Amino acid sequence: MTLALFALVGLLLGVGAERLIGPGRDAQDAALGGAPAPPRRRRRSKRRILGFGSLVVVVLLLAGTIGGYLWAKSVFDKIEKVDVSAQLGHGSNGTNYLLVGSDNGRTADDQRAGVSGARSDTIMVLNIKDGKAKMLSLNRDLWVDNPRTGQKGRINATYQDADGQADPGNLITAVTQNFGIPVDHYIEIDFVSFGGLVDSFGGIDVNFPNPAFDLASGLNQPEAGLKHLDGAQALAYVRSRHYTEVIDGKNVQDPTSDLGRVQRQQVFLREIMSKAGKKRNPFTLLSAASKMSNGLRIDDDMSMLDAARFAWSMGKLNPETVVLPTTPRTTSGGAAILDVGDGADAVLAQFR
Repeated sequence: MTLALFALVGLLLGVGAERLIGPGRDAQDAALGGAPAPPRRRRRSKRRILGFGSLVVVVLLLAGTIGGYLWAKSVFDKIEKVDVSAQLGHGSNGTNYLLVGSDNGRTADDQRAGVSGARSDTIMVLNIKDGKAKMLSLNRDLWVDNPRTGQKGRINATYQDADGQADPGNLITAVTQNFGIPVDHYIEIDFVSFGGLVDSFGGIDVNFPNPAFDLASGLNQPEAGLKHLDGAQALAYVRSRHYTEVIDGKNVQDPTSDLGRVQRQQVFLREIMSKAGKKRNPFTLLSAASKMSNGLRIDDDMSMLDAARFAWSMGKLNPETVVLPTTPRTTSGGAAILDVGDGADAVLAQFR
């Protein structure tokens, strides 16, 4: 737009210069009785062509800018806005984005267990301050107070209302009340949309130290090394709960369980952010946003400018992973859960 304005100003100055300066040299020579200078039609023709060309450039730039804005607005308008403004807050330590990956009972594990309804399978807090970013994963098994019920339970259960439907406002409140983290903006994406996002950027590269598989998620990488994953393969990788490596001919399941899955999700997130950052073509970025818009939900306070600023920042940031200390235990009912461990306050203070 700035370039177009400069070109327009230059064009106007070029066209109006003759009027502002006064009659040309030929007219002056004729008025003084001298012989007129040789004709300068060729110069004037070149000037007219240059002026016309500048006008075309201005029109094309303006049309492209307006068209791009309208396309971006149409994509943004398709994204579902959730009414959580009452639960949002602002801290003094940068901007916090609550990133949620919802997994609505679609994995093989869920189908065997009869799981249905909305679930928040991945919960992360991304803090951006002074051009730097930190990422904190909140494990789905963290034992917290549910603001809606007043009872204890896993944090991913706070995403559901009494009817099993999505309740992002309650999840935001749970994060704020249990961990003291204010949430400035909320971004949620259905896991299925991850596949379309990955394909939009031509796939991602993930390093597998050993051959790996997970029958439940569909992951199957029979060879070790750096592998290029398409959308379906990346989805199987990021959703894997039974990540099993083949080491020295033996199947070894990841002993860290959900903690290992969180690490893999962060690897995925960094890789897709890096991919997005390398794409400077706005049409490619808009196309990617359009493909994932049906599975995306954001807070109703986020403007199109806020969303664009966030997306632009993602391409330039390499978030530092911050680990929340946790302690595993078993409840009286036999449930395996996680409590916040020693040293958690110092970690959480970075996001408050």
